[in-house]
Amino acid sequence: MAVVPSTTGDSATWHSGQYTSPTVPPPVYPVAPTIYSSFPQYKQAQELFQRDAQSINPEALESVKAAIACSEIEHKTETFNKRKPIPRKAAGQTWVDPTLAEWPENDYRLFCGNLGNEVNDDILSKAFSKYPFFNRAKVVREKRLGGKTKGYGFVSFSNQADLVAALKEMNGKYVGNRPIQLKKSDWKARTDTEAVETQKQYSQKKTKRPRKSVLHK
Repeated sequence: MAVVPSTTGDSATWHSGQYTSPTVPPPVYPVAPTIYSSFPQYKQAQELFQRDAQSINPEALESVKAAIACSEIEHKTETFNKRKPIPRKAAGQTWVDPTLAEWPENDYRLFCGNLGNEVNDDILSKAFSKYPFFNRAKVVREKRLGGKTKGYGFVSFSNQADLVAALKEMNGKYVGNRPIQLKKSDWKARTDTEAVETQKQYSQKKTKRPRKSVLHK
């Protein structure tokens, strides 16, 4: 049998009358973009998010809210402790009153009158603690005479709506053995209660002077 010489290149080859197919290189595919390589991680993250979302319940949310509220209270307490004592003036004397630094700045405050000697800070605080924005309560007492109450105190709120509600709902209610008398505290009463009391007593003693008539000739 005649043998046909083989040819080079991509041409077909005949050997001893047999046909040999040309060699074809394997196809080269483009590399997939990197965005597809991260798809498994994205899917896994999405599954984890869905699983965590299902595990959240109302009790967990309340715990988070309580933790946030506690952190806010601690922050306010730390801020109040850093405030400097405020000087007070009354009857020609000046002294430093550290208790005024314990009160929040720019709050809404009620004057509480007709308090009996049995009413202390805790009793007054419990009477108003039902309001969400209640800050604190203070009964003003004599420095001498065994700390006897002066018959009045103050209640602080951080929201004006709570002040209005407390003024409407609590005025005339019994706190201790007496009905409490409420009114909105003014600026002077907030910063210097003793000076206000002095001014109040002076106003009560002051009498009206008769007008002098002027005669013209």
